[in-house]
Amino acid sequence: MSFSFQVEATCGRARAGRFITPHGEVQTPVFMPVGTVATVKGVPQDILDQLGVQILLNNTYHLYLRPGVETVRALGGVQKFMAWNKPILTDSGGFQVFSLADLRKISEEGVQFRSHIDGSAHMFSPESSIAAEIGLGADIIMAFDECTEYPATRERAQQSMELTTRWARRSRDYFAAHYREVPWFAEQAARHGSEQRQALFGIVQGGMHLDLRRESAERTVEMDFDGHAIGGLSVGEPRENTWEVVESTIPLLPENKPRYVMGVGTPEEIVNYVRLGVDMMDCVLPTRAARHGLLFTSEGKINIKNARFVRDEGPLDPACPCPVCTRYSRAYLRHLYASQELLAQTLNTIHNLAFYLGLMRRVRESIIQGEFPGPGSLQA
Repeated sequence: MSFSFQVEATCGRARAGRFITPHGEVQTPVFMPVGTVATVKGVPQDILDQLGVQILLNNTYHLYLRPGVETVRALGGVQKFMAWNKPILTDSGGFQVFSLADLRKISEEGVQFRSHIDGSAHMFSPESSIAAEIGLGADIIMAFDECTEYPATRERAQQSMELTTRWARRSRDYFAAHYREVPWFAEQAARHGSEQRQALFGIVQGGMHLDLRRESAERTVEMDFDGHAIGGLSVGEPRENTWEVVESTIPLLPENKPRYVMGVGTPEEIVNYVRLGVDMMDCVLPTRAARHGLLFTSEGKINIKNARFVRDEGPLDPACPCPVCTRYSRAYLRHLYASQELLAQTLNTIHNLAFYLGLMRRVRESIIQGEFPGPGSLQA
């Protein structure tokens, strides 16, 4: 089928639901591991399957530069390219272009930028960004937006929000005219006897200004996207600002469509965002932290580099059923990291992902049972 979403249970403002995509079903609330260049660093796809990953996030900017959209399209789309037969969401590249502050020039038409790989010149417009996402063929794609920096004056945030709104309309119009060009479209249509298409999500911007966030949400919702995201967060603002923006914006988004907060957060934060009614989240934290030896456990964060683990025979987390905790000791994980063995990054990442995914499963079950807890009472 094409994209559909339904809410199955609520507990307060928290929601448990599911959405259907051409590559499978996703139960919400969901945490999406980040596989920027069509890989979750250091973890093979069969392990991701074993961990219960439902959906991955890829990035259009990086795949556009290498190996190139046409290469991925010729190989049947990003799922076939990376041997992952479950759903994928692609970010439009707006955030990555935002991070190239010294290598980009923004205009009404789009963004001119230079590749961080070789310095070559490129241009992303709403139309070319959506064309790239269509070519990559993910199940869910994002409208092209401008990510507002922090800090930003109200005037600057308003200009950025209005530009994002105009780009959202152009993204939507281009998608409506070209969605049949997705690599798997004809195959899916022939197999199921009906049109299969990607879902297109709009993005709410407006900086830290709540009135601008409201205006952006109202104007984006009017465009009737398949889902809505809150972007422009985790760009250096205080965490209390992030929370305030999400808390005030979520009620403005439709109840019958997925709500996605981009680029958040710690285990405690994602539980709290679910409490506000968020359905989808992604963040590089569990994988990036793992590569630096920071591991999340039911007993709190552990820095595996610490010398106190040199002779610790116990599991990393006695309460965790992941393949790392059931097989390896803290002493061994500490040894791998101290020895700069590549296996250290792989095992650390597997555990952190398992922790996040297990947390989301417990959160979902507690919502369905009508027992979603108050602040601080859910063990992360």
